[in-house]
Amino acid sequence: MVAPDVDRLFAGSIPQLYERYLVPLIFEPYAADLAARAALRTPSSVLEIAAGTGVVTRRLASTLAPSVAIVATDLNQAMLDHAASVGTSRPVEWRQADATQLPFPDETFDVVVCQFGAMFFPDKARAFSEARRVLRPGGAFMFNVWDRIDQNEFAHAVTLALEPVFPLDPPRFLARTPHGYSDTEVVARQLSEGGFVRDPDVTTLAARSRASSPDTVAIAYCQGTPLRNEIEARGPSRLLDATDAAAAAIRNRFGRGAVDGKIQAHIVVIER
Repeated sequence: MVAPDVDRLFAGSIPQLYERYLVPLIFEPYAADLAARAALRTPSSVLEIAAGTGVVTRRLASTLAPSVAIVATDLNQAMLDHAASVGTSRPVEWRQADATQLPFPDETFDVVVCQFGAMFFPDKARAFSEARRVLRPGGAFMFNVWDRIDQNEFAHAVTLALEPVFPLDPPRFLARTPHGYSDTEVVARQLSEGGFVRDPDVTTLAARSRASSPDTVAIAYCQGTPLRNEIEARGPSRLLDATDAAAAAIRNRFGRGAVDGKIQAHIVVIER
């Protein structure tokens, strides 16, 4: 399914809330994993696409040797601006770029990294073709995608909680886009369509998502992702209603204090 444009809109206060709440909630464990995988290849240059607010970029900067050149890109300038304002442990190059039209010469990078961005690409085979184009022979494209939403407990609970709030047209962003690209056979086929000839190495990795309260989880998903756009399209005043319903659902299932839920993703590595 092609995601609506609203699914790719990270604007307004979303970048700040995304960084404050969502990054520690679900992204940090997988950022550490990707950076470690990149380091094992001892690259001299790394490109990150769909860098968001820079959680992987910061890990790459602290994990890779200081001599490794890191270029971090994203389609959304607001996300890059926030990433740059947070900063990294050493200089990296921040650059606005469309993953389907990368502004780099052929065979420029040893590794191309993408954390939870492939789901948002409107033409995935084209984006994969671009990743392959800018890789040097023998280089690796490594990325992760979320597993099914029922394997990610907080996202699933939030999605179900919004159904009675909007019974005629419940927001389905989380199921449709972040968790809508979990079929690894589809991923492998689209990598092939993008010109990769080798089989991808796919690892399914479970982790834990932890927050200090149910409210933190509700704010992270309802206000720090494009789910917010979908909620506010039903009426700006509905955002608090949705957030309260999500918090109540998390509270009822996981408790009133600190909460802990399962998350799960697929890590895909393929060589050029």
